[in-house]
Amino acid sequence: MKGFLGRILFVALACGVLIGGTALTAAAQVALTADDCVKCHAQQPAEIDSNGAAHKTDIDCQACHEGHRPSVANNIPACSMCHEGTSHYEVPECMACHNPHQPLDVALSGEIKAVCETCHTGPGEQMVASTSMHAELACNFCHADTHGNIPDCVACHSPHSETMVQNDCAACHQAHKPLELMYGEDTGSALCASCHDTAYSQLAASKTKHNQVACVTCHIDQHKTVPKCSDCHGEPHAAAMHAKFPNCGDCHSTAHNLNNWPGQ
Repeated sequence: MKGFLGRILFVALACGVLIGGTALTAAAQVALTADDCVKCHAQQPAEIDSNGAAHKTDIDCQACHEGHRPSVANNIPACSMCHEGTSHYEVPECMACHNPHQPLDVALSGEIKAVCETCHTGPGEQMVASTSMHAELACNFCHADTHGNIPDCVACHSPHSETMVQNDCAACHQAHKPLELMYGEDTGSALCASCHDTAYSQLAASKTKHNQVACVTCHIDQHKTVPKCSDCHGEPHAAAMHAKFPNCGDCHSTAHNLNNWPGQ
């Protein structure tokens, strides 16, 4: 009797082990879903949720991580698996700037220029075409710490005058070609006076009609352009006088400090 009961107990135990083993094997074979990732990986899903851009809206975890370690030796994909077609996607070591779980939160470190120009071709071309000290600097010298950061000019440069503020700089200067001055027809003469104080003071003190003319009216085409008097005035005197005195300034001084002739 004892032997019989012992054999029954042995069979029962053996069956339990087999059934349990089968159950464990089946559980191990259940496929993981993207919803399971957060059960172990809290940081990466949180980063994607807060700032994942298209990595949040267009794909899920398994689109990149097709298998799980250790069954997959390396489940960290190359960025080029999805991103291709431009020179920027040929830059090595993508993760030196990009966290794939927050791809648009770009980190800038070291001195970067060539990499920046693979996306920002316009600024690079401008600095080559209009050389200045800015062209000698790494992009992240100015655009430090955070991608897209635009610094104030006055962080490095002293204003031309005490009245100038940061917003005035862009009226004449572009950061990527700062020596190529360009200004609109609505630029106030007081802003010109920040650099050209003598000319502005003479013009402000003048009793002639030029006193009412804005600097950009005459100097609109290009900085330092000196127009001909005849561009506005034609030849108001007799031909013989213009032939004898071809230089208007011989009689009228300078445009900013005209001799006060009648009718001027």
